[in-house]
Amino acid sequence: MTHVAADTLVSCLASAPRDPARGFTFKSLDGTERFYSFADLEREAELRAGKLAALGVERGDRVALVIADPAEFVLSFIGAAIGGMVPVPIYPRASFKAKNAYENTVAHILKAAGAKLLLSTEGAKPVMEEVLARDLGSVRLAMLEELAAATPKPFADPATIRPDDLCFLQFTSGSTSMPKGVMVTHGNLVANARAFLGPTGVNRQQDDVAVGWLPLYHDMGLIGFVLGTIICDLPTVLIPTEAFGRRPNIWLETLHQQKASITFAPNFAYALATKRARDKDLDGLDLSRMRVAGCGAEPINPRVMREFAQRFERCGFPATALIPAYGMAEATLAITFHPSLVPLITDTVDAEQMQRGDAVPRAAQAGDDPHTTVELVCCGKPFLGHELKIVGEQGQTLGDRKVGEIWSRGPSITSGYFNNPEGTAEAWSDGWLHTGDLGYLVDGMLYVCGRSKDLIIIRGANFYPQDIEWAVSEIEGVRRDNVVAFSVMRDGEETLVVSAEGGSADAPQLRKAIAAKVSETSGLTVGHVAVVRIGSLPKTSSGKVQRRRTKQLFETGQLEEHAV
Repeated sequence: MTHVAADTLVSCLASAPRDPARGFTFKSLDGTERFYSFADLEREAELRAGKLAALGVERGDRVALVIADPAEFVLSFIGAAIGGMVPVPIYPRASFKAKNAYENTVAHILKAAGAKLLLSTEGAKPVMEEVLARDLGSVRLAMLEELAAATPKPFADPATIRPDDLCFLQFTSGSTSMPKGVMVTHGNLVANARAFLGPTGVNRQQDDVAVGWLPLYHDMGLIGFVLGTIICDLPTVLIPTEAFGRRPNIWLETLHQQKASITFAPNFAYALATKRARDKDLDGLDLSRMRVAGCGAEPINPRVMREFAQRFERCGFPATALIPAYGMAEATLAITFHPSLVPLITDTVDAEQMQRGDAVPRAAQAGDDPHTTVELVCCGKPFLGHELKIVGEQGQTLGDRKVGEIWSRGPSITSGYFNNPEGTAEAWSDGWLHTGDLGYLVDGMLYVCGRSKDLIIIRGANFYPQDIEWAVSEIEGVRRDNVVAFSVMRDGEETLVVSAEGGSADAPQLRKAIAAKVSETSGLTVGHVAVVRIGSLPKTSSGKVQRRRTKQLFETGQLEEHAV
């Protein structure tokens, strides 16, 4: 294929180096590896584009992908993109729990996307057939085996794909509502990849190697470790998400084995890696080549960042590699990055003033009550060519240290949700994305406080649920990062409810410990502590707790609490 400019995913792949050593290494659960150079990837993807055309998929048609195997997923995704088709990643079912909820979500995505083809595997076929038994329009189910057996047909000329063409639909995680299909164009994708891997982001070097284990149906895994690395020529090693779930140490071992310099993960993964690493696991582990250890996708706890750096310092891990970031699917992926190769920047503010919307600096003093200050991580500045501002309730732009909603615009910002004009009108105006997140600026640097709709307001004071959740997660017996804080109306007043996963035998003690911890760290009285069965709190496909869904279950009496 010949392309004039590398301004789409397809043309970037065609322009990628033909060096046989540069490309993707896919590690399997049994430890074996499959390597595809960029040329191999393009060749196989072109073949799949022809085979998708043989199954009746045309340019612009949406192709839903429910494929657990990373290599098969990537090849099918790129094949659809090369053919001018629109891939729609959908997460595979991870367990036998919540079967109805999973099928409802898949059905919703298929219908919202107007998918023409659902491509999956034989193992998932029974569930997919149950989903398609609903009234979803004319969605055809095809297995990878059928695709492999198809005789390729001509497909849309890749050279005619333009930057403003739709590249794929990234459905949101559903942490605040049913998933919505973000329309990511080729131009959005290329702009964001070159921003977060460029000089104001990761600042990719020729000898960099990236290692990731994040699920590829999620924007951080898909764009951060596949699409972005194609666009910017970054050799990448992909670990199965399931392998990390079974043994988190495989992440660090792979960083060592591959002499990697770049990785990204959510806050919980850094906490888990620190907790699980035994002294003997650190022997011989070399992390000295790490230049970028990015953190995003969920609230970032500065204590977790510091503890990770301290734990792995003996392995040569440089603390300056830690790069907190802020982003969301509606912005393609990243919006801001902490300055590269700069020690972690945090801001300690007066908690009481923060509750009133003012981020007033206050140094923590020995002997202070724990709830008098709040420490927040700096997520950096927006990328070159992008803008960011903090907006008040009346739509006014706020000055430094004033808490408000984060708005952003620029070439990475998508144009809206697919076939959802109401949702689009609510979240976008005049090119500005209204993120729904709260934050403030200090000298152009962003500090993120939480989601506006999750804010807990009690007696006129604002409390951020993640602060409460982090504190409760530290209690022995509470399953870490499986805590949800929210408020409900009782007798005409907002009342705090905290739900945490724990064992049945520990429930009485945990109720007391949680109430005491919240009182100690935030000065709040908990109206109700719900200790629930381990694994029962609702989560998104990417593992985030669903606060609104948890609140709904509580209010309807469906939360699985241990007996009092």
